[in-house]
Amino acid sequence: MSQSERSVTKESGAPAGASFDVHGLVGIDVAPGTPGESQLRDMLGPFLGGSHAPLRLHVSGEMTAVTDQSHAEDAYRFTADSLYLPADRVQIIETRDGYAVQGNGELLTAVIPLLDALCIRENAAMIHAAVVDYRGSGVLLPAWGGVGKTSTVAKLVAKPGVRFMADDWAFLGSDGMLMGYAKPMFLKPHHKTIYPDMFSGARKPLAPGWLTNSVARLATAVHPVIVRYPKTAAFTRRWSPEHRMVHPEEVFGPGRISSGALTRLAIFLERFDGSDARLETRSTEWMTSRIVGNFHSELPMVSRRLVEALGATGLVPLEEYFAHKAAVVRQALDGVPCSLLRIPASWSADRTSDYVANLISSKLEE
Repeated sequence: MSQSERSVTKESGAPAGASFDVHGLVGIDVAPGTPGESQLRDMLGPFLGGSHAPLRLHVSGEMTAVTDQSHAEDAYRFTADSLYLPADRVQIIETRDGYAVQGNGELLTAVIPLLDALCIRENAAMIHAAVVDYRGSGVLLPAWGGVGKTSTVAKLVAKPGVRFMADDWAFLGSDGMLMGYAKPMFLKPHHKTIYPDMFSGARKPLAPGWLTNSVARLATAVHPVIVRYPKTAAFTRRWSPEHRMVHPEEVFGPGRISSGALTRLAIFLERFDGSDARLETRSTEWMTSRIVGNFHSELPMVSRRLVEALGATGLVPLEEYFAHKAAVVRQALDGVPCSLLRIPASWSADRTSDYVANLISSKLEE
């Protein structure tokens, strides 16, 4: 077991309750005895601590009795201020300061979309992207999964003065401030040449590279079921042969982690069936649309199902949610150079990350 795996296990012992402060935007309070607490501690660890944020998520394992519910066939039951999804065993109740999230499953999949919805009220938004603080300049790299975000941040942080902010999820304020999310990183076999120290010594076995995609597809297929059982989900997250879970501080050192930087460059990364990389200038509107759509698309299926139910029942109207989020992102990117970088699908993670890191250096140092 690696140092990071031991530390996560230690931190996620007997449920005792926890509080998290997400950049002063939203507070998250987890009640003692909540079955999903260990997973929330794993994934929200960078924000652990008390919060005075006015907007809050109240997470607990106990369900509040709700009467006079309407039925949407067998999919969910709801009132004007509550929603229950039987398949996912999770209940959402609107409160004066945010939402209560209740259930005995792994509640992270419900917390994330609701956290985004509350952040939007505070003129910030969750994004799916790699983010680095490049000597004081925030670099935003939204991308589809598997493009090479985790590999690219390694090459960038290796440069003097560059600090890690996120390799998967982050936050973007309407004032253009990028806010980091140094959650655990999930390294796969193809990352071995890029993060060699994280694969040395006695560690859990990983599936061979040729089997990784099959394991990933299986994990995706069973995820909606596994999240109902927190202990199984915790075991799977730590011991899946698909990946190795490590903390960014262990990878880069605590001095190479940044919590915020003003956005100076935004490049959307995607793979395509070409032979050469192509950098194309894009408008703020184009980038806004991609960032909003990409975040939603990359949410787990269970989270997307919850967003759909919140919209269908009017608890979080989708037209307002997406419009407000787009407005936040659009304002944040005002005056920021935006581009699309299309990378050949045949390129390895190593080659891709070298190319992207060098391109960013040339843009910011020219």
